[in-house]
Amino acid sequence: MHIYAFGSICRGDIDINSDIDLLAITKGFDLRFDPNTFSIYSYSRISELWKEGNPFAWHLFSEAKLIYSFDGSDFIQTLGNPQKYNNCKKDCNKFYNLFINAFSSITSNSHSKIFELSTIFLAIRNFATCYLLGEKNIKDFSRKSALHINGKSLKISDSTYKILEHARIISTRGLGNIIPKKDVLNAIEEFNIIKKWMEELLKEVK
Repeated sequence: MHIYAFGSICRGDIDINSDIDLLAITKGFDLRFDPNTFSIYSYSRISELWKEGNPFAWHLFSEAKLIYSFDGSDFIQTLGNPQKYNNCKKDCNKFYNLFINAFSSITSNSHSKIFELSTIFLAIRNFATCYLLGEKNIKDFSRKSALHINGKSLKISDSTYKILEHARIISTRGLGNIIPKKDVLNAIEEFNIIKKWMEELLKEVK
């Protein structure tokens, strides 16, 4: 097996909201690894992601740090560069549609507004990451990738971005205070800005 750390702790932008991302690569099912703590992949699946040029492959290639190796080798290092990422348009459309569905749900009196806000944050971050990788060959896998597109960054208020980010933390880790209703309503008011931002960038995607 091989165990890696990746994410903010390896990028050096860890903060109070960061967790530690861990990857376990195994030959088969291994009871020693808790899926709530580790991203668990087989060697064959990681190799497939490399051949696909999948953004997660580029994420690991750019950031992952080896913690443990059963034979002293660095499996990710032996794979070399992932193939070119060619699914930018498909993936950006997927995350745009994810945003649209969550937007529609949260504005139709959804009873799971925190989940929908979390989904919107996921859609924004992954849309920006895919756009940057596919169109600009920029590898930005941070939570703030949507704010790092020179001249074309998402222009919503800091407070709304923090609300969305906080909703993601609540949904994925069960941590943090419930977001007040007025803050949710304030965030919803900026969702059309997010929609237009995505649609403008989609026009550029080849």
